[in-house]
Amino acid sequence: MTFNNCLLSLKRRTSFALACWGGLLLPSLVIAAPPVPLSQYDLGERPDPVVRVFWQDRETASLKWADVTKGEEWSLAPAEIEGFPELDPERQNLVQMDILDGKLLVGIRDDDGGGYESGWVAVSTGVVGHSHGDHYDWQFEHPPEVLTQKLDTNQGNPAHLYTYDGAFYLANDTNDGFTQFFPNDLASRSKKAGRFFSGGGNHITLAAVKNRVAYSTWIDGGGPNAGRVDVVNLRKSGNRKSGYSFTLPSGTIHGATANSGRVFFAPAEGVCWVETDSKAQQSPEGVEIHHLDLGADPETQKPLRTGAFSTHRNYVLFSTGAGESSALCLVDSKADDPEVMKLPIEVADGLSLTTPQPILTAAGKRLAILFQDRKVGDGEELLTIVDLDPNGDRDFSDAEVARTIVVGPTEIDGHYGHHSIAFDSDGAYACLSNSGDGTLWLISLISFEVLAEFNVEGCPGSVLAIGARNRH
Repeated sequence: MTFNNCLLSLKRRTSFALACWGGLLLPSLVIAAPPVPLSQYDLGERPDPVVRVFWQDRETASLKWADVTKGEEWSLAPAEIEGFPELDPERQNLVQMDILDGKLLVGIRDDDGGGYESGWVAVSTGVVGHSHGDHYDWQFEHPPEVLTQKLDTNQGNPAHLYTYDGAFYLANDTNDGFTQFFPNDLASRSKKAGRFFSGGGNHITLAAVKNRVAYSTWIDGGGPNAGRVDVVNLRKSGNRKSGYSFTLPSGTIHGATANSGRVFFAPAEGVCWVETDSKAQQSPEGVEIHHLDLGADPETQKPLRTGAFSTHRNYVLFSTGAGESSALCLVDSKADDPEVMKLPIEVADGLSLTTPQPILTAAGKRLAILFQDRKVGDGEELLTIVDLDPNGDRDFSDAEVARTIVVGPTEIDGHYGHHSIAFDSDGAYACLSNSGDGTLWLISLISFEVLAEFNVEGCPGSVLAIGARNRH
């Protein structure tokens, strides 16, 4: 048997293989079947990966992955993740997910307030970055695999997942608290990974600062918990909240983030912010709440608001409004007296801006990318690219719309089905999902050209990416 025949045997997933060495056949070596289809990890010659992409398929309630490669043409072959739990797409949904230190964490929510089966799954991405001073070399070491998972009726039906200062924070809504995970804890494969903290309730959004203090919110629009924010000491974990609470001027809080020593909230009216209390020892009466007015909707005269934030350098970014009042908003969180800078964006009736996703590109440009998703009607959906810093002086007051392109359709159902976008680790490429036609698109962040359209079937939603094309 030749060496090539040995490779062929392995590709056919035989559980028994012959090892070849100097022409000798050694029949005692047993090789386990590969965990993913070999179309993804072919042992034959193939182009080097450009980026590894993960996406949620709402049709099957599963997490899929693929390496994007470039040979004569761009290619992507969808694959399953070894060990990922089989969920009930009628009763369970994958919710927010993120990557830290090569570990992916995704929340799972059910339709019974956590009473059916909810929790989380941690996945090793199989991609490792090695620092070389001014750049990283990326090694696509192995296919993704599940590290550990926790799914039961005690996980509080999570929805929101955040990353701050090298840690994951998963909101456990019906448990009125959240869990902090460090990537190394997940790598240990222990189901006991993570520390639970009491704080926040119902549909929690939160911000954490230096893994010392967290600000966890209540979404209530009325009653005793309307506008409530719990300040939690992260040096003390357990079921008893350690810290204090204060109340914002309006409730229905649906967003929080931290930047430059300040914490920002998205209540029913405008945006609020406070100075960080890193020891969680301040008295509630001593909290000075600052309010940033976003104006009012010209049709309804209701105060404008936002639902979620992103951050880039010392700026907090968010979208607001509808129709003629639609805008990208930026707040310099380091300013002595932060103000809202508004960049109006032309949005047709029936479309709505998503949360801006900032990126520093391989060309050194600082961009914010927003989708214009369809809420009603049958208009074409768009992707708007904003140049945050046209003159490169790190002052975003001159931000301007650089390009708007037509994208594929969505299939939105409540919080699910929106367009999603992720970037390779060098900022050269973006991968976006179109849930309405089952495609992923690859876009150049240099030319903004659509390089490839991949049919992945199903209903692709949230997308993450890791790794980049190696320079050597």
